[in-house]
Amino acid sequence: MENPSSSSSNKAAIEDNMLLTMLDSSSDSNQDALDERIAFLDAVRASSIGLQNGKPPTSEIFGAIFHMLRTGNSIQLIVASYMLLVDLEKHFPRAYLSGVDDCLLSSNSPPKLVVAEEAWSPLIVGLDNATAVSEAGDKQCGGPLDPSSFHLLVEELAETLSESNIQATSMKPLQNLLLFQYLVIVLGSDFLPRNATMNWSLQRESLLNMLLGSRKINYKSLMKDCMEVICLLCQLLENDLSKNLEVEKNSESQLSKNCHTALSFALLEVLKNTRVSVEKLLVMIMTLDMSRKKADIEGHTSRADGPRTPLVDIILDDLAYSKDNVPHFLKIFSEPKWKLEIVVQYLWKYITKPSTRTRRSNGFTEDTTFEGALKCFSTNTGTKSIIKKIGADVVQLLLAHGFQAQLSILSERNANNIGGDSEEGAGALVDLCQTFISAFDSLRSTDSDMEILSIGKEALFTAATAISMKS
Repeated sequence: MENPSSSSSNKAAIEDNMLLTMLDSSSDSNQDALDERIAFLDAVRASSIGLQNGKPPTSEIFGAIFHMLRTGNSIQLIVASYMLLVDLEKHFPRAYLSGVDDCLLSSNSPPKLVVAEEAWSPLIVGLDNATAVSEAGDKQCGGPLDPSSFHLLVEELAETLSESNIQATSMKPLQNLLLFQYLVIVLGSDFLPRNATMNWSLQRESLLNMLLGSRKINYKSLMKDCMEVICLLCQLLENDLSKNLEVEKNSESQLSKNCHTALSFALLEVLKNTRVSVEKLLVMIMTLDMSRKKADIEGHTSRADGPRTPLVDIILDDLAYSKDNVPHFLKIFSEPKWKLEIVVQYLWKYITKPSTRTRRSNGFTEDTTFEGALKCFSTNTGTKSIIKKIGADVVQLLLAHGFQAQLSILSERNANNIGGDSEEGAGALVDLCQTFISAFDSLRSTDSDMEILSIGKEALFTAATAISMKS
């Protein structure tokens, strides 16, 4: 009978030999070397994901795949290494909740967070070894990233998108976009199970929280760069992107015409997926901020957590400073809950508050919801004041996108309200639609020259249709 330890040693030796073959100094532009690397990826997939009781690859194998993603010179290799890393992340999560199914039956047994402490990570965020490991990785131009390298990646994405030079002449944009997407997946795989525990001590130790709290980055600058990336992506995806990705026939490009075409199609799809990834990152950060605020109120935070400006405040400041970004951001940011939160806070930032209290207003609680904001448009004076501060077009955008987000939330709530009061849900919907239409009527009566934007017309049509269906 074969010795189990001998079998394990043989398997490790085979993996090491494959790794040495993959790390051969020859460029993957050579067809033989490329075939070897693709065969290596297929072998890793078969030995880990393909087996019923497959085990996660070693850190050396993970590092090798990550190295190929960051340094590959062919679309096939870059995409294949990215897809394998994503599949491995899903198949072998670094954090998950155990006993979730049992918890559905018994509330007395809360789910337990299981963390793969020794799991390989593309992000090195620990204070002790981050510098040494990341510097070694950067020297190899393919190792794990530290917080400053992550920030640099986002800056490079913003620079590439802002220059509108995403030409199919280099693999670098494709690599950076896929690298960013993979890192967001890793951050989510670690953060979301931790956040589900509602335990700040576990949330505090997430890769996301440690990344944002690192002294190696400027947190506000990173968030503003993320905002720039998502707004630029909106502009690119709105335009005829194929014009920006046309094949350039210049002496600088080392790619064949066929490779140009393949890269153009790949970039089109990857840019769309990157938009989703940026939104996921922003939503995770805002969720983390909310958990942090709750922990602070309950006295679970400490000096070690340090101060950090909530992302919603940074977004509001950015949109207030760059009003041209408002339509792009609201169009591309689709998550209803946080979109509505941003719209509501933006509106209430400019809604005039009563300067004095009267006997009649004593005990009155200001309704700082979206419906409360809509009611502030009930008078021409209030409407004129808001238009003067932020402009008629911005007001329309905020109201229309806020209405759509609130409508989505109400629809989901009514759909999940099995056995509940359906009439109450229908009444809330009708009230929302009527208040929304009244707000737009006030806008038009206050500014007779105002042209209703297309998104405003769509929202008004939706509101009118909902009222007629419920009446």
